[in-house]
Amino acid sequence: MSRTTILTAAFCLTALVAVPACNETKTVTANTVGDPQATELAKAQPVELPPAIRSSKTYRCKDNSIVYVSFLEDDVSALVRDKEEEPPIAKLKAPKPGEPFVNEDGFKLSGSGSSVTYTSPDSGTLTCKG
Repeated sequence: MSRTTILTAAFCLTALVAVPACNETKTVTANTVGDPQATELAKAQPVELPPAIRSSKTYRCKDNSIVYVSFLEDDVSALVRDKEEEPPIAKLKAPKPGEPFVNEDGFKLSGSGSSVTYTSPDSGTLTCKG
């Protein structure tokens, strides 16, 4: 018997075995248990999303250090990083738009254009240009 004949016979036999399986009827039912966390989620407080980033700027300070600042859309928040790909080292808030951004850890940022004054507990007060 040739190899082609054996392969053809094996294929036909497989097809004949698979055909009866196509006619089987199966009933699928939906999960009637529901969401196990539905009660907790219904009681949860609404989530407030943080403001979006309006602009991000890089400033080089007088001591040659670099400060990365992300100004947020609410006009009273800014995030400060000392390394570009790192998480913020400080979140600063201004009492009103246009006033200096500050936080309780001693960070302060005045300005938002091409020049800012940046104060940190580690490096003191620096003038920085963007």
